[in-house]
Amino acid sequence: MSRPQQSAVRNRLLKVLLPADFALLQPHLELIATELRQPLIKPNEPVKQLFFPETGFSSITTQGSDSKVEIGIIGREGLVGVIPLLLGSDRTPHDHFVQSAGEMLGISTDALCGAMGESGSLHKLLLRFAQVQYVQTAQTAFVNASYQIEVRLARWLLMCHDRLDGDELRLTHEFMSMMLGVRRTSATLAVQALEGHRLIKAQRGRMTILNREALETLADDSYGLPEAEYARLIEGA
Repeated sequence: MSRPQQSAVRNRLLKVLLPADFALLQPHLELIATELRQPLIKPNEPVKQLFFPETGFSSITTQGSDSKVEIGIIGREGLVGVIPLLLGSDRTPHDHFVQSAGEMLGISTDALCGAMGESGSLHKLLLRFAQVQYVQTAQTAFVNASYQIEVRLARWLLMCHDRLDGDELRLTHEFMSMMLGVRRTSATLAVQALEGHRLIKAQRGRMTILNREALETLADDSYGLPEAEYARLIEGA
């Protein structure tokens, strides 16, 4: 079976790898088609496979006694499941699943760990990605505690839009409320507010971004810190 060429991959982490580092991973990369809400990494189970998203993206959620809240998003800028391995663990308490279907390049945990053992530059780049994910999670906590739901929704939609090829996102109000950690009625009211200002168009099971610039204005400084950190640490490395 043919393996992906670095010039053809869409994953931004793979794109910026040194050619020698990509060559270490290339024989182990397997293209996988993903489905909406497909489990990728289950809580408290050994991580056996990692995923470089090519299209679509993954949500990272934490579970309470009666609720689930999103704490992170990983799309083609990153690698799903690598954080616990970089920190010396073989598992995570958090759920990782497909939020937007597409394609991912899978690699076994053993293969990635072997490659990191051979290459300090690969290990360093993945540690930098871990820093970006830490900043994203910390920013999410700050925004959820400090901003009104309309601003939080604008930020979340921008983060999703960054990881999409088009302007349409498939989701329900119920699913969106879980991602934002609010009641469904609150999520519905926030959607209606953004739709009333013609920033988005909401239809059953999907939402379309109409005015990204206005969404960025509404989100203000709640959006952009992790993105700037990625540009500094990964693309500016």
